[in-house]
Amino acid sequence: MCAETVTDTPDYKDTLNLPKTDFPMRAGLPKREPEWLARWAEIGIYDRLRETAGERPPFTLHDGPPYANGHLHIGHALNKTIKDIIVRSHQMMGHDARYIPGWDCHGLPIEWKIEEQYRKKGLDKDKVDTVDFRQECRRFAEGWIDIQREEFKRLGITGCWDRPYLTMDYRAERIIAEEFQKFLMTGTLYQGSKPVMWSPIEKTALAEAEVEYHDKESFTIWVKFKVAEFALPDLDVSDEEAGDEEREALAEAQAEAAARLQGAKVVIWTTTPWTIPSNKAVVYGETISYGLYEVTDTPEECWAEPGERFILADNLAAQTFAKARLSDDQWARVGDVSQAQLSGMKLAHPLRGAEGSNGEWDDLRDFRAADFVTDDEGTGFVHCAPSHGMEEYELYRDLGMLDQVITYNVMDDGSFRADLPFFGGHFILSRKGAEGTANKAVIDKLVEVGGLLARGKIKHSYPHSWRSKAPVIYRNTPQWFAAIDRTVGDGQDTYGTTIRERALTSIDQLVQWWPRTGRNRLYSMIESRPDWVLSRQRAWGVPLTCFTKAGALPTDPDFLLKDDAVNARILEAFEAEGADAWYKPGAKERFLGNDYDPAEWDQVFDILDVWFDSGSTHAFVLRDREDGTADGIADVYMEGTDQHRGWFHSSMLQACGTMGRAPYRNVVTHGFTLDEKGNKMSKSLGNTVAPEDVVKQYGADILRLWVAQTDYTADQRIGPEILKGTADSYRRLRNTMRFLLGAVGHFSEDDRVEPADMPELERWVLHRLAELDERVRKGYAEFDFQGVFRALFDFATVELSAFYFDIRKDALYCDGDTPRRRAARTVMDILFHRLTTWLAPILVFTMEEVWLERFPGETSSVHLQDLPETPAEWRDDALAAKWARVRRARRVVTAALEVQRADKVIGASLEAAPIVYVTDPETRAALESVAFDDLCITSAVTLTGDPAPEDAFRMPEVEGVAVAFAKAAGEKCQRCWKILPDVGTHAHPETCARCDAALD
Repeated sequence: MCAETVTDTPDYKDTLNLPKTDFPMRAGLPKREPEWLARWAEIGIYDRLRETAGERPPFTLHDGPPYANGHLHIGHALNKTIKDIIVRSHQMMGHDARYIPGWDCHGLPIEWKIEEQYRKKGLDKDKVDTVDFRQECRRFAEGWIDIQREEFKRLGITGCWDRPYLTMDYRAERIIAEEFQKFLMTGTLYQGSKPVMWSPIEKTALAEAEVEYHDKESFTIWVKFKVAEFALPDLDVSDEEAGDEEREALAEAQAEAAARLQGAKVVIWTTTPWTIPSNKAVVYGETISYGLYEVTDTPEECWAEPGERFILADNLAAQTFAKARLSDDQWARVGDVSQAQLSGMKLAHPLRGAEGSNGEWDDLRDFRAADFVTDDEGTGFVHCAPSHGMEEYELYRDLGMLDQVITYNVMDDGSFRADLPFFGGHFILSRKGAEGTANKAVIDKLVEVGGLLARGKIKHSYPHSWRSKAPVIYRNTPQWFAAIDRTVGDGQDTYGTTIRERALTSIDQLVQWWPRTGRNRLYSMIESRPDWVLSRQRAWGVPLTCFTKAGALPTDPDFLLKDDAVNARILEAFEAEGADAWYKPGAKERFLGNDYDPAEWDQVFDILDVWFDSGSTHAFVLRDREDGTADGIADVYMEGTDQHRGWFHSSMLQACGTMGRAPYRNVVTHGFTLDEKGNKMSKSLGNTVAPEDVVKQYGADILRLWVAQTDYTADQRIGPEILKGTADSYRRLRNTMRFLLGAVGHFSEDDRVEPADMPELERWVLHRLAELDERVRKGYAEFDFQGVFRALFDFATVELSAFYFDIRKDALYCDGDTPRRRAARTVMDILFHRLTTWLAPILVFTMEEVWLERFPGETSSVHLQDLPETPAEWRDDALAAKWARVRRARRVVTAALEVQRADKVIGASLEAAPIVYVTDPETRAALESVAFDDLCITSAVTLTGDPAPEDAFRMPEVEGVAVAFAKAAGEKCQRCWKILPDVGTHAHPETCARCDAALD
């Protein structure tokens, strides 16, 4: 075309290579995400990955089972999303990553729901056939499993949803029973009687993991125990050391002390008045200073009398008398009380000899030193009811005196035994968990017999059942235990001979902890924990499948029936009928067979602690399934930090008891989810965030992005403002992907340029991709999703959108088929494949949308891809160092132009042709070797080493670079908008040389 033949300036817009894509700016995730879910189900992505795994190394995240009794909360969403990111990222890094979701189905929460339904109908659960009751529990769990499964899938969680594991499946119940039988057969199972945390409302023992602590107002009382016997201690001076006169003086002093102490009263303080009827002893501290105190005067309404003498810890005497309403001038210290004198005393229970007591409390109470007594609060003395306190129990157990101090005064419903004088039938708690009548009855009786010095109330942290929300008590009951310090007779002694030894060795030698603090938490718990209480007095669960010898004591060698044939019959029945078989008529005769007389054996009907169920899941998921693991060990267990005392803990104990080591190689923990202000979420406060609501408003990908952005190892916050910020980050990232889609439209392999033939800017991008590839893989491998996403987000929004894309728009839009444009498009293609796959484990729906926009097809999916391999030669640290200098200098130029734009001197950076003063020759050479005007998006740049004018623009953080503003000279190209001197001198009117060539 000749210049003289053109009469009008054409519209060059249609000649530009503008990006073309149908990828929408607005995501519309709430509406579109279900479509992708349906598509994934149709093409069976999870199963296809398993079928095509070939020789890929397996990777298994074992799912800690949620409980099947309600809609998902935000903690569920956090938990399952973290798991999903772990599974998907390891799959895309070359593993056969398996995920078998599961549910915990047995136990009290479900049983409690069914009982609530019964109570509403006026039915008595204890009168319902056990099998019928268990079937109702099963149906209840099944209903919630179906609901939760759909809610999890809506979050984009991948997994074997068609074949999840359920602890109530017949096969699972069989294997749980089989795992229990290993404890039976290897000698770690025993029946004992000790105080355990007991829920009177639910009538069952509770594990620590089933307890939460809340403030509770409790009665507090100061009780008098009279010194009933006092034996004079031996004289401290022998015949050889003193004469008769000195010995007589000592004897006289002792007699005086005896006279003062006889009839004195030791005062104890307790926050559980209901334990006083079960008192068997009082203990004192060996290092505490004690004194004898006498009341000299009393006010009205006081339970002390003038002349009454009390033994108290010196540090606590004043506050004790203050509680008794005595002023400082109404009592006095009248003498020391030595440890030797204390050791010679026996005490009387305050109810001793009370009319109508029937001799219940007539025995003198033991009085001795104990190392758990302090003078931090109370009186310096501790009343001991070993049936209701673990420290007291252990003290008298070690003394071999349990048979003298254990009582059975409190029944399973929290009431005193009917024949207990004065208190029979009184309840510690009401049937709804409020204060019962027991404490008041005890206090009133103590007042009546003169046994009370003071009373009050105290607000303190107290254990509550996390199901019924009611307080719990410590109660001595016969329970079944796993002995964690007894040698396990299974020969699997590589990591120790006891459960505790194996667990502690596993923690340090076999498991990696993410974060490392998880190791310390679990180690300290297992190091100090007591034996594991396996039994629960409930109906919905797997029974303790064992028999005891009728009339035998637990200490008798033949107390427990250990017979492989009996065990095999039980397991066979459970496989076919489930654990209900244990409760059917004739079960005892059926399982004992012809070898044993049913009349000689008792069938145990307690059920297993549900933590044993979930702790056994490694056996019927990892070991037993064809899609499990070859060695029955998971690569990862991932749950909340509360599971150090829950699932991580029980799984460790259970596996160490049955296979000699931990069932996991990595343990990842997350914190709790709080509201935006850092408060615990509560329906009553109205600050909860339901996953369903977030999904409806924003889409599941926004919720997943929130998970990826947060440091899940600590407590996280979520709320409306935080979600708005997350949605904004999503929009910025979506725009980056939209630009990429437009840039790679119609890209083919014929357009590809080898890295060696690319401009330095493209090779710098490849270098950054090599760095990011290492960061992404390391981050995913170490479960650091926040680090992965932050690196990718900063790269996409800062280094791509605000730098590389901004620079290369000109070449992409305005160049013809130039090597520079083909190199840029090649890099855009490389960026597309990496960003979509790197982000796919996090933004599962959006990256699928991006992928299908470019690669549509019936079976196409980004989730069938692996992370692309990155050539080592892309890494170029020298080039990166050079471009770091170039980008620092560019920052000064762009900042200088912003000043001119703000002052309305220019409207666009292409109107400028700045003069850049560069002091450092190496930096100046670097800038001269690149198209620095293109990098600054200006029409021209002048680089000079001359001294910069005083008024030149500078940035303090970039030394040696200054910018003087100058406007670009020439005319504006109507195609690329650069202002250049040659515009209008070419065949195409009002174009520059580059655009003229592109048009030709």
